[in-house]
Amino acid sequence: MTAPDPLPDPAPATDKQRIAAGVRDSFSAGLGIFPLGIALGLLVIQAGLPWWLAPALSLSAFAGSLELLLVGMVAAVTPLASIALTVLVVNFRHVFYAFSFPLHLVRSPFAKAYAVYAMIDEAYAVNASLPEAERSAPRMLAMQIACEVYWVGGGLIGVALGAALPGPIKGLEFALCALFTVLTLDAFRSRHEVPSVLLAGASVTVALVLTPGVALFTALLLFVALLLARHALNPRCPARRVAEEAADA
Repeated sequence: MTAPDPLPDPAPATDKQRIAAGVRDSFSAGLGIFPLGIALGLLVIQAGLPWWLAPALSLSAFAGSLELLLVGMVAAVTPLASIALTVLVVNFRHVFYAFSFPLHLVRSPFAKAYAVYAMIDEAYAVNASLPEAERSAPRMLAMQIACEVYWVGGGLIGVALGAALPGPIKGLEFALCALFTVLTLDAFRSRHEVPSVLLAGASVTVALVLTPGVALFTALLLFVALLLARHALNPRCPARRVAEEAADA
């Protein structure tokens, strides 16, 4: 009795299939990005600012947490130096994303520049959950473009709703905190890294007590220092894993 012939290897995915997969990947993040964009549009109208500021912020500073902060700062006529410092502190976390975000997959300089520009929290979280063998430039870029469409489209809808509603809506500021909480829980479930969660919690606690004005900046630096110390005490932990844990924070 002869052994059955082995099954042929599946055909490699085409660029069209990879783009379709990237759009599907964006759906889970879009459930949070789209309502958050609506919240941004509503906040712009409720702050008495012109409607075009919502898409302008969405395109020039594609980072949800920063844009929500900028609405209040613009409304309060905050000095430009204070705005610049806030941008640095809030977006400083993106430095850690570059440690493990697969930018090497993107060959075109223009496409790579866009991938850097659109490297938001949600895009990083979605890409980190994919097996390395399934990652590709078309899939990643399609997911990032879809996420930006959700964000800009949500902002325009929020502007329209804000102009139509008779009064302001309270509690919109919590939308961003809720989204980050969901992303953190998803990352924990996929990696089961209890020590990293405990180190992150300790970093945030110390930062809130010692430097409440720049707690995010301090917590990130402290968390990286603790991860490096953990790596030094546990040489079996690969260096790349330390970078991924820092970016997941």
